[in-house]
Amino acid sequence: MSSSPAPALPSPAPETAAAPRESRSPWRALRYRSMRWWSLANFVSNAGTWMQLTVQNLLVLQITGSAAATGLSMSVQAAPALLMSLVGGAAVDRFPRKLTAAVSQAALGTIAFVTATLVALDQLNLASLMVLAAVTGVVATVDGPACALLGNDLVPPQDLPSAIGVGALVHNAGRLAGAALAGVTVGVLGTASAYAANGLSFLFVTAVIPFLRPAPGTVRVAPVKSLPGAAKRDGRDLTVRQGLAYFVRRPRLVALAAVTGVSAVFGRNYALTLAVLVTGPLAGGAGAFGTVSTVLAVGGIVGAVLGARLRRPSVRLVGTLAAVGGLLQVAAGLSPSLAVLLVLVLPMAVVESVSDTAGTAVLQTDPPSRLRGRVLGVWGSVGTVWSLGGPPALGLLMELAGARGALVAGGLIIACSIASGHLLHRRRTVQPVVLRGDEDHTPAPAALGTAA
Repeated sequence: MSSSPAPALPSPAPETAAAPRESRSPWRALRYRSMRWWSLANFVSNAGTWMQLTVQNLLVLQITGSAAATGLSMSVQAAPALLMSLVGGAAVDRFPRKLTAAVSQAALGTIAFVTATLVALDQLNLASLMVLAAVTGVVATVDGPACALLGNDLVPPQDLPSAIGVGALVHNAGRLAGAALAGVTVGVLGTASAYAANGLSFLFVTAVIPFLRPAPGTVRVAPVKSLPGAAKRDGRDLTVRQGLAYFVRRPRLVALAAVTGVSAVFGRNYALTLAVLVTGPLAGGAGAFGTVSTVLAVGGIVGAVLGARLRRPSVRLVGTLAAVGGLLQVAAGLSPSLAVLLVLVLPMAVVESVSDTAGTAVLQTDPPSRLRGRVLGVWGSVGTVWSLGGPPALGLLMELAGARGALVAGGLIIACSIASGHLLHRRRTVQPVVLRGDEDHTPAPAALGTAA
């Protein structure tokens, strides 16, 4: 439903008529028709993806009989993000986002249908499985930033946190629906049906994309390829290097990467750390860890709703939330019982989810529009390093210090690193230059300009 304008003030001048009241509702992004359709499409797509993921590892085990092969297939699919995310981001900046997203979604749907056909004909082997996983990973390097930025184009900038929060809720809802439908679908129609359903979900998104329209007040973003004159002749506007250079020269993005990186390596991997803590020192079983996982999921949903209420997220907010999360992790590591752990797990998940929403909003709005695809490509490469390197590093820490020690040490490392970075930033802040002989110590305009 479209929002109605606020009542005008008595006898306003034409140019000063009252604007609609700024809303802090977490659902404000859904005021826009195209965003509602995009959210529905993403729910269908996420449900299909999680249907496939639910059975995929079991299928690999069935084909190969090897847990190592299962891990290898996951690595093969993730590897292109490390190597090709920059190129994928550049493609998103070069071509219209709706076209790029539609083509990438159609390509992913085609891969799912091919896999479903091979499974149905009992022709899927390890070689073809690895090829399909690698191709999926390559397409995903384009699809990820294309779909993220396309969704952002549908709402005004002040409603972007709401759009990201709604996206997180849609992701979680799709995950629950997909996992639930997978068992029923596979039990009735067979394993190939999960892949076929995923293919249909991608085609549904492809069909919705042409009808999406930006909300009033949004800025239409022209792809670099369509820019006139000098920008079109300047080959540097299309290069991967320009996005990388912007990222490394932008202190707030480097700080965001550092905060997210230290949190990803020494925290957040709760499926590993909390599983060992619950089944080890706290003497719980699989059911107890299932309860912890449920509380984590609930906290993630609550955090997504709270994050959607943000209007002006900042790197400082992300850092503060990450430090708070680190301290909560320390307390979780010292939990004397499962009941105490459950009390701590909920705010841990809430803080993490709000931090993710704020960080994503900063990342997707800080760069100029013509560079956002490439900046997201840089982020994709860096994030892959964290996702691949974090679990082994945390596992080594757990081997040395145990589950409690890993949680406590990791939380302290996160909190202390962020506090140290904040203090270092304050010390490096440039002070205004004061001219000699200025008795009242008021900085001259030129000095202020130089200091800035």
